[in-house]
Amino acid sequence: MRVCVFCGSSSGRVRHVEVARQVGRTLAEQGIEIVYGGGRVGLMGALADSALAAGGSVVGVIPRSLVEWEVAHENLTQLHVVESMHERKALMAELADVFVTLPGGAGTLEELFEVWTWAQLGLHAKPVALLDVDGYFTHLIKMVDHMVEEGFLKPPYRDMLLVDHDLDRLLTRCRDFRTPDYTWTDDNPLP
Repeated sequence: MRVCVFCGSSSGRVRHVEVARQVGRTLAEQGIEIVYGGGRVGLMGALADSALAAGGSVVGVIPRSLVEWEVAHENLTQLHVVESMHERKALMAELADVFVTLPGGAGTLEELFEVWTWAQLGLHAKPVALLDVDGYFTHLIKMVDHMVEEGFLKPPYRDMLLVDHDLDRLLTRCRDFRTPDYTWTDDNPLP
């Protein structure tokens, strides 16, 4: 199994770095290959370094402009250099079986929302998950639930977004995930 991990290029709080390291180590120990944004900095670097130190396989995908800024991780199992952020996300999605999001900023959320939207549109049937450590995503989850309440997000699509604070339980839920059955009709339009 390949897990694409979206996370920050900044470090955030010390606890976030600890969690990124734990996720990298745990995935490596379980023989799960990591696909991520290819950076050596922030949570991305902590994730990759921890997985590599535990003998794991880590595949990075990074735009050429970020390589030129010298933020590419040079010791990965494999590093794909692409021309744009769009190509980066498309290749990461193609390579992954599961998407797990750790804390991060706007870029991390943009990656999460794009693959989740692709799932809603039926472009893939892969699990999309949030590892909600120490309540980092509490307000985001409330907003998503509010979108359902206000009629902008259908409950089956909300159910596609798996949320847990325990990595092992989240991985089990991802393995057991089945895309909700939803039929588009005039009464049930696109997401």
